[in-house]
Amino acid sequence: MNTSNSRIRFGILGLARIAAQKFIPAILKSSNASLEAIATRDSSKIDSYRDQFTCPAYHSSYEELLDNNNIDAVYIPLPNSLHKEWAIRAMEKGKHVLCEKPLCLNADECTEVITASKKYNKLCMEAFMYRYTDRIKKVKELINSKVIGDIVQIHSTFRFMLDSAGAIRLHSELGGGSLYDVGCYPVNFLGMIMNDIPESVKTQYISEHGVDIQFTGALKYRNGVIATVNCGFNAFFEMHTRITGKKGILEIPATFDGTDDPITVITDNGTREVTVNESDRFLLEIENFANAVLGKPSWLLPLEESLQNAKVIDMMRK
Repeated sequence: MNTSNSRIRFGILGLARIAAQKFIPAILKSSNASLEAIATRDSSKIDSYRDQFTCPAYHSSYEELLDNNNIDAVYIPLPNSLHKEWAIRAMEKGKHVLCEKPLCLNADECTEVITASKKYNKLCMEAFMYRYTDRIKKVKELINSKVIGDIVQIHSTFRFMLDSAGAIRLHSELGGGSLYDVGCYPVNFLGMIMNDIPESVKTQYISEHGVDIQFTGALKYRNGVIATVNCGFNAFFEMHTRITGKKGILEIPATFDGTDDPITVITDNGTREVTVNESDRFLLEIENFANAVLGKPSWLLPLEESLQNAKVIDMMRK
């Protein structure tokens, strides 16, 4: 790996919307990463992206990109069903992997990826970019301060109206469904707060096209906390979390976004707002990942946490 210029050279496997609109622009303004190559099986996209992004190499197959010796790491925004395969194949080829959520479709697949990461001595991380925001830092600080006391309930929601009938998110064979797509965020948030998997789960959902388009799960933890996860493709946009403790409540708007919406704290002393700084989630994610590859101080979402997430989703899908 050439790190003489202290930049990690990224290849992009697939030109998904999140790659074009969020990830690549963040790479281009990062201090320690660069865009080296893009691979897409849709040749019609290449010319349009040549005009949009300055990139040294374009490949018409994912295999070609993995054979490119000028790449240190790959970003995988492919359909969910392809994450495990291409994460492992990338590590086999000596590339570090930053993979969009969910890392895998189940815990068994996740275990395979973890095994490959250890075998090939390559970093692999599930791309929950929201974990790098100032909002999450403030949430952790507030919980640790015990301002709301011991947690009793958590309600977390992420939903939006999906208006494209042919969307990949609606294809079961590609790992579609709202739980995989946006429900994984509240599940990850619960794992961060609880540091445990629930002892029992109850769910209700509505299916169309063979996937869930509305999903609610009630999770009971060993310490008595009960949490609900709500997600869907069939209603007005909503992203919000409410944590209720014995001494107060935290209201967390835009839980998984990088906006500066303040957190509200409600206690016997009244209601106050906690200021949140706007955060460039994708840039922070990329720079932390690149620093980790370079052996510099950083924070990465542990693969053990991704496995925990997968186990909970497995419980919810039974």
